[in-house]
Amino acid sequence: MTLFDSHAHVGAPDLLADAPALIARARAAGVDGMIAIGAGYGVGANAGAVMLAQEQAGVWAAVGVHPHDAEEWSELAATALDGWLAAPRVVAVGECGLDYFYEHSRRAAQREALTAQIGIARAAARPLVIHVRPSRGSRDAFEELIEIFDRERAHELGGVIHCFTGDLPFARACLERDFDVSFSGILTFKNAGELRDVARALPLERLMIETDTPLLAPTPHRGKRNEPAWVARVAECLAEVHSVSAAEVAERTSLRARARFRLGAAG
Repeated sequence: MTLFDSHAHVGAPDLLADAPALIARARAAGVDGMIAIGAGYGVGANAGAVMLAQEQAGVWAAVGVHPHDAEEWSELAATALDGWLAAPRVVAVGECGLDYFYEHSRRAAQREALTAQIGIARAAARPLVIHVRPSRGSRDAFEELIEIFDRERAHELGGVIHCFTGDLPFARACLERDFDVSFSGILTFKNAGELRDVARALPLERLMIETDTPLLAPTPHRGKRNEPAWVARVAECLAEVHSVSAAEVAERTSLRARARFRLGAAG
């Protein structure tokens, strides 16, 4: 199988030293492409993802400010993102979005940072990588994200909703606005039956797969540090859901990722 991990934090500060080995194991497992996500560990940590994209074949980078870090948003952060986006192989803005579950940053700060990053993505002509998680028992972040998408005309940019855990109406609303859906190892969890039902109802040609390394290791690796080589297990689970071969899922999700991020066939 030829696989593509659409979301891996291999450039994170605590993974950077191990990144060459993680990437080598991924290649041995058939992963010929991945997006190194810079956001999630403070604004400055984007530099690790950019460096890996420049040094490692088959790796591209996305840079952004995670909603957890939205309180760090500033003109300086915007300038830093602009600089990284000028580097070769930086192909997307994100992950950015709304997280009302943990709410490590004020909701107003999250909305401001997301809106600003949509503007940066527009200026740089890049797609968006979106993180969204509502508060417990609510759809608040889903509903507000769609409102922001519509107000900021995000459909003109498109992108991907990473680590999708929403319901079918939200998934369809995203697809209608040119945002693909990416599934992580959560899809393989025993208690994720409803999420597998959502995946079954969505067109395979609009789906991607990811690990979200180092988080959310798929079954049977739960509890371990995740790594891109294990994206194959997500492909296998999605194949079971769609009643097709894992090879077909690998091929179609790889093609979708390469099309979304405007990549070549290899390299």
